[in-house]
Amino acid sequence: MKLHVPSGRAGRLWLRHRLATAARGIDLLDRKLRILRQEQQRLRLLNERTGREWNAALAEAETWALRAAALAGERALPHAPPAEITVEWAEVMGAAFPERVHCRFPDPSGLLPLSAAVTPARLACRAAVEAGARHAAAREALRVVTAETATTTTRIRALRERWTPALRRALTDLDLALDEGERAAAVQARRRVATTSARAAKPTADGLRPPVS
Repeated sequence: MKLHVPSGRAGRLWLRHRLATAARGIDLLDRKLRILRQEQQRLRLLNERTGREWNAALAEAETWALRAAALAGERALPHAPPAEITVEWAEVMGAAFPERVHCRFPDPSGLLPLSAAVTPARLACRAAVEAGARHAAAREALRVVTAETATTTTRIRALRERWTPALRRALTDLDLALDEGERAAAVQARRRVATTSARAAKPTADGLRPPVS
């Protein structure tokens, strides 16, 4: 990667400042990554648990629905208005994801059950909807945190493997160039002093030394 480094000693300060900034950035991102991985593990377990609960609730709802339909026909399960689902959000290290869901179902008091199996079937279907909503939230939360974890890992790798080495190489090259320039300037200064001393020590034709300028 190409760096536009200021020349001279200003460039050295520029590079050292950015190396220090990169080191602080890596430390902060490492801390963020540790927290995200812990949250990712928690959400992975939550996703697995809610998935099992949803599958069990769905199977229970299907069983009761078939039982109610067998006892009183398909009319035993009248179409009901959709449930109202609200979501509570959480945030971890800048990653926002659904944390909890709440389901609100319409009042079935005006619906008369045509079979004794209708009420258990209705309750089982509600439980399946709630379980499905919880699983959907857990799955989305896991997706968001996993994506943020991957992004953070990529940033750390870029800082460690590309940005920091490039800054260090540039600083090493600049230090060498500055050292060479300082050595060359010191040699030139010694030469000027030697030349001036030689001229001051050389006698003129009348035996007098020339004035030292």
